[in-house]
Amino acid sequence: MNPGYYKTKDSVEEYIRLAKDVNGRALIDIFRTYLQAGSSVLELGTGPGTDWNILKNDFDVTGSDNSEEFIKHLVASNPNGRFIEIDAATINADEKFDGIYSNKVLHHLTDAELTDSIKRQYEVLNDNGIICHSFWKGEGSEVCKRLFVNYHTTDSLRSFFEEHFEVLLLDAYAEFDEEDSLLLIGRKK
Repeated sequence: MNPGYYKTKDSVEEYIRLAKDVNGRALIDIFRTYLQAGSSVLELGTGPGTDWNILKNDFDVTGSDNSEEFIKHLVASNPNGRFIEIDAATINADEKFDGIYSNKVLHHLTDAELTDSIKRQYEVLNDNGIICHSFWKGEGSEVCKRLFVNYHTTDSLRSFFEEHFEVLLLDAYAEFDEEDSLLLIGRKK
């Protein structure tokens, strides 16, 4: 991955412009059916805050990002929000949550980093905690728009998550093209 991307003010502003019409409302609607309103949720990779603003309507949500520039943007845009700077692989958070949500974030992790992230998610979730993550569907990896993208299949995601999570839902959906994405919802074992 280009370690500088998302770290500069220019790249953050570019991403905000490119993603202005993209949100995870449909994913969050499904997430809501598995997690009670008012539950504490950690959003990994909050970015410009689009999904955070949807999540906050139903959950006590903490946004996070590995970019100081995104955190500055989030705090300036949402002065009453709670945001922390953390890496999605290591999830260096002290508090526990009822749910963890990410929308096309974990695909930036290598297989080893994803394994580490899943272990940390398990550790920072309360008993019976719920995860909701989306991924690009496919095989292999590439650098796309200066970022590392690790594609996944339903089988690969099951093999990553099943040790720590009961997979409740694992379905393909269309973000831009038919069945180009995967949604995984799981419960902490």
